[in-house]
Amino acid sequence: MNIDDNLITPSQQNKLILNTINKLIDGESPATKSMKNLIAMVSQTDSTALILGETGTGKDIVAQAIHKCSRKKGPFITVNCAAIPSELLESELFGHEKGSFTGADKLRKGRFEQSSGGSLFLDEIGDMPLPLQAKLLRAIESKSIQRVGGADDIKIDLRLICATHRDLEKKVESGEFRADLFFRINVLPINVPSLAERRTDIPNLQNTLLTNMKIDQTLKPIFTPDAITALCKHNWPGNVRELKNVIERACIIFPGKEITASNIYENLLRLKVPTVAEEQEALWEMTSDLSGITNLEENELSNNLEDYLPHPKNYKNWFSFYDEIDLRRHLQDVEIVLIQEALEKTNSKVALAADKLKLRRTTLIEKMKKYSISIT
Repeated sequence: MNIDDNLITPSQQNKLILNTINKLIDGESPATKSMKNLIAMVSQTDSTALILGETGTGKDIVAQAIHKCSRKKGPFITVNCAAIPSELLESELFGHEKGSFTGADKLRKGRFEQSSGGSLFLDEIGDMPLPLQAKLLRAIESKSIQRVGGADDIKIDLRLICATHRDLEKKVESGEFRADLFFRINVLPINVPSLAERRTDIPNLQNTLLTNMKIDQTLKPIFTPDAITALCKHNWPGNVRELKNVIERACIIFPGKEITASNIYENLLRLKVPTVAEEQEALWEMTSDLSGITNLEENELSNNLEDYLPHPKNYKNWFSFYDEIDLRRHLQDVEIVLIQEALEKTNSKVALAADKLKLRRTTLIEKMKKYSISIT
C-alpha cells in the first residue's frame, strides 16, 4: 500500500517509509543504508528517477520500493525495453488507434495510459531505439502522449522510473542515446551497489532467500558458518540474482543436508553434484547438537570485515571459482577503481591522490591518461 502523508505526522511517515523499504530490501551495510536513504528521499518527489547498476543487483526491487513509498496510488507498470522488439515497443508504450497498422483491429491503450496515476518503470532504457527516445522525451516534457496512428494529445499523470545497466554517458558520447533525454531522466539517480560492495549483507540475504524458497522446511539445506564465509568471499559477478540461483541450487542438490565451504566451492559455484560415495564418507552427517544457525551474527561479521576486503592471499581461492582469469584486464580494472577512489577522497587533488596510492605524481598522471580518467 502506498503511503498517504496527509494522515500522519512527518516522523511517522519517515518511519513507515523506512519500514516499507526494509521489507523489500535486505541489508544494513553502509552502501545499502545509503541507497535506502536515497530511495526514501526520491520517493517523496514526483521527479523522474534513474536507477543505475550492474545486471542482477535488484534494480527492479528498488523501483518497486520507490513506487510503494510514493504518493502515487495507481498501478506499478513495468516495461523491459530490451525484451520487446523495436517495431512493437512504440505501440506497447503509447498504444495505438484502430486501423493504425495491419492487425490493429481495435483501439489499445499503451503502458503510459495504463500507469496513469501510478508509476511506469522502463527497465533497460539504455536499449531503447533512438526514434523512440525522441517520443519519450516529448512525453516527459509535455506530460502527454499520442497513440500510434492518432493525432490527439492524451494527458498523463505518472511517476516515471528508468533503469539500466548500461553506461548512458558513454552511449551519449557515441550517439546511441540522446543527450537531452539523458539529462531529462538523470534528475534523481540511484546507484545500486554490486553484491561485492555489500558483502556484509550476504548472510542476511542468504537467510532471506532460503526462507522464501517455496519448499518443505525439512528439505531446506543448512549452511554452516564456514559456508556463509565462503559465500561472502565470492566475487558474485551475477550479483543477488546469482546468489539466489546458488541458494535454489543448494535446495535441489542438497535437500535437508548440511552445506560446508567445500560444497560452496566444489558443488554450488561450479555445479558438480556429489556422488553417493562422497555422501557415504559422512560429508553430510548431521550432528546431534546442531543448533540450526544459518548465518553469522552481525557483530561477528563486522569484526571480521578484513576477511572480506581484498588481500593478496584471497586470490589463492580464485581458481576454486573460475577455470581461468584475464589477469591483465583484472589488474587494469583494479587500478582504475583505486585511482578514481583516491581522486574522490582527495577532492581531485592529483598530488594527494598520488600520495595515497604511493605513486609519483607524474606516474599517476600517465595512468590517468592511459585509462582516460578525468578530474571532475
